[in-house]
Amino acid sequence: MANNITIENLSISQCLFDFIETEVLPGISIESSHFWKKFSTIIDELSPQNKTLLAKRDAMQTNIDNYHQSNRPHEFSHYKNFLKDINYLEPVVKDFIINTNGVDDELAVMAGPQLVVPIMNARFALNAVNARWGSLYDALYGTDVISSEGGAQPGVQYNPTRGKKVVAFAKEYLDKTIPLHVGSHTQVVRYQLTDHLVITLDNGQKTSLQNPQAFIGYTGKINHISSLMFKNNGLHLELLFDNNSTIGQQDQSGLSDIKLESALTTIMDCEDSVAAVDGEDKVTAYRNWLGLMTGTLSANLNKKGKTITRTMHHDVKLATLNDEEVTLKGRSLMFIRNVGHLMTNNAIIDSQGNEVPEGIIDAMVTSLIALHDLQGKQKFNNSLKGSIYIVKPKMHGSDEVAFANTLFSRVEDALALPKNTIKMGIMDEERRTSINLKNCIYAAKDRVVFINTGFLDRTGDEIHTSMLAGAMARKADIKLTPWISAYENNNVDVGLACGFSQKAQIGKGMWPIPDQMSNMLATKINHVEAGANTAWVPSPTAATLHALHYHRVNVFNLQKQLSLREPASVDDILTIPLAPNTDWNGNEIEQEIDNNCQGILGYVVRWINHGVGCSKVPDINNVGLMEDRATLRISSQHIANWLTHNICTTDQVQSSLQKMARIVDKQNEQDPSYQAMSDNFSNSIAFNAAAALIFEGTKQPNGYTEPLLHAYRLEKKRYNNT
Repeated sequence: MANNITIENLSISQCLFDFIETEVLPGISIESSHFWKKFSTIIDELSPQNKTLLAKRDAMQTNIDNYHQSNRPHEFSHYKNFLKDINYLEPVVKDFIINTNGVDDELAVMAGPQLVVPIMNARFALNAVNARWGSLYDALYGTDVISSEGGAQPGVQYNPTRGKKVVAFAKEYLDKTIPLHVGSHTQVVRYQLTDHLVITLDNGQKTSLQNPQAFIGYTGKINHISSLMFKNNGLHLELLFDNNSTIGQQDQSGLSDIKLESALTTIMDCEDSVAAVDGEDKVTAYRNWLGLMTGTLSANLNKKGKTITRTMHHDVKLATLNDEEVTLKGRSLMFIRNVGHLMTNNAIIDSQGNEVPEGIIDAMVTSLIALHDLQGKQKFNNSLKGSIYIVKPKMHGSDEVAFANTLFSRVEDALALPKNTIKMGIMDEERRTSINLKNCIYAAKDRVVFINTGFLDRTGDEIHTSMLAGAMARKADIKLTPWISAYENNNVDVGLACGFSQKAQIGKGMWPIPDQMSNMLATKINHVEAGANTAWVPSPTAATLHALHYHRVNVFNLQKQLSLREPASVDDILTIPLAPNTDWNGNEIEQEIDNNCQGILGYVVRWINHGVGCSKVPDINNVGLMEDRATLRISSQHIANWLTHNICTTDQVQSSLQKMARIVDKQNEQDPSYQAMSDNFSNSIAFNAAAALIFEGTKQPNGYTEPLLHAYRLEKKRYNNT
């Protein structure tokens, strides 16, 4: 095979081989010959098991399809017994507590926001890892959390009216988070350090914090403070002082900003938010991961005509009043999200001439790269406890989690790592995992460090699994059906019952509307109140704003209360979100199809033509929504379901695709690199990919979009190279 290297019966993409040999292996105590020999053995032994698990998925889906064809509408108890008979619903294991050790504080005893970022974009990755600390003033000033009423519009120049609103909001929040014995932070004219923190109000009265232990240190000099650091609910917040700044000059205490500890953790994503279809793409992802593990990743960007080089932030050094030094992490703790079990990649061909399962490649290579962090020789450290954190997505049931556990064990053996160095995050985003979650956790009980609900993929799997049961409700109405709240509650209930509190993360999903931060601030408190000690946010700004919620609610105290409630019902989770009736009028059907098609096309055109795996795509009402493969799965499966049950016709969908393609083209016309779909529908690879996702949707394994996306993206890359 051209541009491939053969070693240990493997045919390896030249670029991947060179990357590992010249960039990864130097500096770590793994010999090249040892690595490739162990890698080859793992591939030979585990690839057949991977294939068997995928065959089991297909067999179960065939059984479920046959059941629904013969039992429509189904009787619930009969349906549930059927799922038990085919072992889709597994016998529940006995009670247990997870045994995971060596977990960093950010995952175990701290609660806060989590970013998910496409690792193939170095700038985004750096923004995320540096989002451990964020300016509250900037987050408020630049978003709709602060209204524009009364002359407070944001603009090119600083608007002091808006600035006053920001400061008022922030100081009101300080009164709730680090309240004073007397008065308000709005009245403070001086924060002073003696043998303790003394706060002087504008009436001359001196006061102190209600909780003196909240103050932990300062920067600058004791008689000339640069900043004061506080701690509340395990999270830090820092008051910055600068009498020379625009804000500090206008503040009677000289307060110029408030920094919040924001994104405690970040998932560097090799999966749903990237488009990696070959060795070249994989190396881009892996090289950025290497830069993050060595602390050397940088990215140049142009800002106001100047080139800025972005690098990883240093730790925060503080002095205490006892003249001790305190160091706080300056960067978000990083997971790496590997791909699931489904896809293979031509980056490596095995001894039988088959593409190797991409999940096996990811596990071995990303763990190898993480050895640079575990050595502790780098400028920055990710894990202070000597762990590697891998999120494993799209697993179906406990046997697939057990396989991932075996894979990680084999990688540890190959890399001479102590047992359970590799920690596993389990995405609870497939129906067979949700209803067997306790068993899934048990299968990784010595290394599990995270469970997270993924509403988007979970809905896509819900639709595909029950494709033949009947017509699904409209997408917006699916969110109102019983299974979703039961699913979300079950994740917390099972996690707490298995001993996750202050040992591991229980997480909730993404806020999908990045421009609506006021709405996020009003509603995402629900994730904290649900008992989750982390939840996903779409940007560093959103992380800073979401951090406010964790200052309001002590999640670990709340988890103690929630552990006593009645557990969520698996029967509710198994309730299929079928439409109670299908008497929608023509306009309603057209609107639903158009909205789905617009989201599909807006995302797919960037995926196929530009290799962009995560996009902000305007919906039918021109509201920008974060789209990735999970949202694509829902939209394509939803139309496929309506086609299957004759809610709409092929001609209607084709007409909608063409209509919405013209709109998407219009939305992207300012992009000089954009290639319009509507110029020639039949020859547009992106348009044909979007159509295939719908019209071939029922045939896709578990409704996943990856097989078609990869095939069309590879076709596009070949076309570009001819």
